[in-house]
Amino acid sequence: MATGISFSVTATDGAARTGVIQTTRGEIRTPAFMPVGTAATVKAMLPESVRATGADILLGNTYHLMLRPTAERIAALGGLHRFMNWPRPILTDSGGFQVMSLGPLRKLTEEGVRFSSHLDGSKHTLTPERSMEIQKLLGSDIVMCFDECPALPATEAEVAKSMRLSMRWAQRSRDAFGDRPGHALFGIMQGGVTRELREESAEALKAIGFDGYAIGGLAVGEGQEAMFCVLDYAPGFLPEDKPRYLMGVGKPDDIVGAVQRGVDMMDCVLPSRSGRTGQAWTARGQVNLRNARHKDDPRPLEEGCQCPACRSYSRAYLHHVVRADEIIGSMLLTWHNLHYYQVLMQGLRDSIAAGTLSDFVDQFHRQRAEGDIAPR
Repeated sequence: MATGISFSVTATDGAARTGVIQTTRGEIRTPAFMPVGTAATVKAMLPESVRATGADILLGNTYHLMLRPTAERIAALGGLHRFMNWPRPILTDSGGFQVMSLGPLRKLTEEGVRFSSHLDGSKHTLTPERSMEIQKLLGSDIVMCFDECPALPATEAEVAKSMRLSMRWAQRSRDAFGDRPGHALFGIMQGGVTRELREESAEALKAIGFDGYAIGGLAVGEGQEAMFCVLDYAPGFLPEDKPRYLMGVGKPDDIVGAVQRGVDMMDCVLPSRSGRTGQAWTARGQVNLRNARHKDDPRPLEEGCQCPACRSYSRAYLHHVVRADEIIGSMLLTWHNLHYYQVLMQGLRDSIAAGTLSDFVDQFHRQRAEGDIAPR
């Protein structure tokens, strides 16, 4: 099987590890946080601005792009990288999670999922083979196999049935993906919060063989304690020489805990979505710029931060544009949030390399416990 990536671990600290994923479009430093560009854009950001925050890779979504503007149109226009002006690596989610979110608008069968578009009600069918075809048309560097992510709450029997369906779909995804030098295919572990199901899923995926492995079915309402419990053992079920990707995570403390447990890649809409609702993520926790206490505050949002929002604007100004619903408020806070997330990832990489991860994590939690400091 030809592969589109190589992965090397350069240092470890406990279960945590740092390294590099090498792709034909550039390297991805791990642990890596992937900003989400669901519909071929990271909302409120130019691609070059996203890169300036330190991001090595973006995530796009099969479900949304197949509906609008369609994968066929993107392919005719030169592929997703050219279409969205992002020349570096792109990972595309298979669409399984988004289809799950449609609830009664979908019908699940062994073949795949039939669903009605949330945009116009048009009928579509997404199968492992069609998901692979769409992601090939998009030209993504890292392709995700098609899986079924069960909605919670679900019984263990329901989770087991869903996981085994996903493993059959993983084989069909592998077969449909074929041999594509320069492109990689990741399998997705499922199994809810049951150790035995997670191990069964991992064994099935390893028997098929993938370029990387994702941990799916978490951050869907089970809570951080349950998620960390799964992450205490799940990464260890996966090959050490392949990247491990935790899907849909998350908050900064989720990221830190996941990295401590051996996760290499993560994605989440949170930093960009928060930026559009007046919420900023900082080393001292979350800051709500809509709060009236910021209206006369001349200080930067975060002391020492080198993003444009902190270098050039006061909290008072950010409060004003957020309350006035000015577009620049979303732009500045999204830039800050993405910058903060990438600074956090660099700190994690550096501390793992230096063997000082526990000190870094202690400081991370100490600053968050102190909270945002009010002006004197």
